[in-house]
Amino acid sequence: MNSKPLVNLCLSEFDKKFYEQGYKTVAGIDEAGRGPLAGPVVAAACVIPPGMNIPGIDDSKKLSPKKRALLFTYLTTCLEIDFSIGIIEAATIDEINILQATLEAMSVAIKGLKTEPDCLLVDGLHCPKLTITNEAIVKGDQKSQSIAAASIIAKVTRDQIMQEYHQEYPGYGFGAHKGYGTKAHLEAIKQLGPISIHRKSFEPIKSLKPF
Repeated sequence: MNSKPLVNLCLSEFDKKFYEQGYKTVAGIDEAGRGPLAGPVVAAACVIPPGMNIPGIDDSKKLSPKKRALLFTYLTTCLEIDFSIGIIEAATIDEINILQATLEAMSVAIKGLKTEPDCLLVDGLHCPKLTITNEAIVKGDQKSQSIAAASIIAKVTRDQIMQEYHQEYPGYGFGAHKGYGTKAHLEAIKQLGPISIHRKSFEPIKSLKPF
C-alpha cells in the first residue's frame, strides 16, 4: 500500500482532535515569503470539513511545483473548502517589520473566510492577536491537514505574484528565485539597483542607501 494516504490520514486526524473538543470551524493558517528580499508576504487561511481527507496533501515545501499546482486548484475550487488570502506588500513590511506584517497578513486572511472560525491552528511560533481561540504549532504544515492546505495556497499564490513581477521587471529574475537572496538576484540588485517591490529594511538592500 502506498504510504501517502496514511500520511494524509495522520494530517486530518490532527485536525479532527480539535473538532472532537467541540469547535465548529477549525482554520489552518500559514504564510509564504517571510525571508525574501522582494515581494509581499502572503498568508492563507483554510477550513476543511471534518472527515475530508485530501490525497497527496503535505507541507508545500515537500511537494513538486506540479503537485502543488494540482492541489492548489483543488483546494481553491472545491465548494466544501473555505479559504482566504492576505497579502502585505514590501512597503508595509518596511514600515512595521516582517513579523508584524506576517501577522497582519494572517489576520486579513482569517477575516476573509466565509464563516468565522472558532479555532485557529497557526504554523510557527506566533499567532495574530485575535479573540478567536488559537494555537501556534511548530512545523504545523507537517502535522495538520488544514495548515498544509494553507501552506499550499499561500505558496502558489505568492509564486504567481512573483511571476507577474518577473514579466514587469525581467532583469531581476523574479520568476526563478521568487525574490529570495540568490547570487543571481544579488548581482541584479547590484547592477540595476533596488525597485519598489524590494524590502528596503532588509540587508543587503538596507546598506545600499540612498536608493
